[in-house]
Amino acid sequence: MQDEGQGERDLIEVAREVLEIESAAVRELAARLDDSFAAAVRAVLGSSGTVVVLGVGKSGIVARKIAATLTSTGTRAVFLHPGDAAHGDIGMVSENDVAIAVSKSGEGAEMMEILPLLSELHVPVVAITGNVDSALARKADIVLDAGVAREACPMDLVPTASTTAALALGDALAVALLREKRVRREDLAYYHPGGLLGRQLSLTVKDVMHTRGELPRVRSDVKLSEAIVEIARKRLGLTTVVDERGALCGILTDGDLKRILMSRGNALDSEVGEVMTTSPRTIDEDEPLARALELMETNEPSPITSLIIVDSGGAPTGVVHIHDCLRVPR
Repeated sequence: MQDEGQGERDLIEVAREVLEIESAAVRELAARLDDSFAAAVRAVLGSSGTVVVLGVGKSGIVARKIAATLTSTGTRAVFLHPGDAAHGDIGMVSENDVAIAVSKSGEGAEMMEILPLLSELHVPVVAITGNVDSALARKADIVLDAGVAREACPMDLVPTASTTAALALGDALAVALLREKRVRREDLAYYHPGGLLGRQLSLTVKDVMHTRGELPRVRSDVKLSEAIVEIARKRLGLTTVVDERGALCGILTDGDLKRILMSRGNALDSEVGEVMTTSPRTIDEDEPLARALELMETNEPSPITSLIIVDSGGAPTGVVHIHDCLRVPR
């Protein structure tokens, strides 16, 4: 009977191999990018219609995601199954549109059946395929090579690395289009009115920050024991520290308290100014929540959980906690 610990290690090794194969596929894809990618972006930018993304099977699932990502980043797009297109849904396609056809083999019968119809409508076709010598590649106007050296499947059969590569290429198209169109944060908020992303982009720090009676604050010359009471009362995991003029001069967090109490004798009798963290990170109250979250997550040398808001005189007026940025409205 196999040792349970050894079995778990084997499973982890399988997962690691899959991730390495798929990440290598994306790196190789990046190295192969050429002018065809820029041509695909220009084709979409030059269109006044919709991007119609087509695919069958696993490629169809990738195509759906590409269409959704394009739409959410400012490029109007829809998914169309080639089989449905051949049975009437081609009527949704106009001569002003651009088609993106996703296919690993580039030889699927359903996809090949729809290409002449797109040609009759004078719709340019961008192929995302793992076979640049395929029938799809020969008939497409622009070909993006999404080929991979091998699938992550041990039999090199099940689409794994190939779907990851195609998906990544679709993301690259969406982001390139977003940048070329100069889509702003406000635009993304409009495209995502609900959920976390919409909240982060449409709300500002001022909308959620803890202020007035919720703002923890102590003088730098009070004892650490008093600061502990303030932290516990305001329940934000910290307190701001101000000088005799009321200006922000430091911060004391739960993490600071643990380190201080473990390393110092009679720490409760220390003045807060002796043990506080100076130069706390601050943010303007008019900044979007997304910016606040970014500052917390990218703080050096390690991420933090709160930012302080100060007025023109340097006095703290509010605190925004990472939970305020991540809370999704009902």
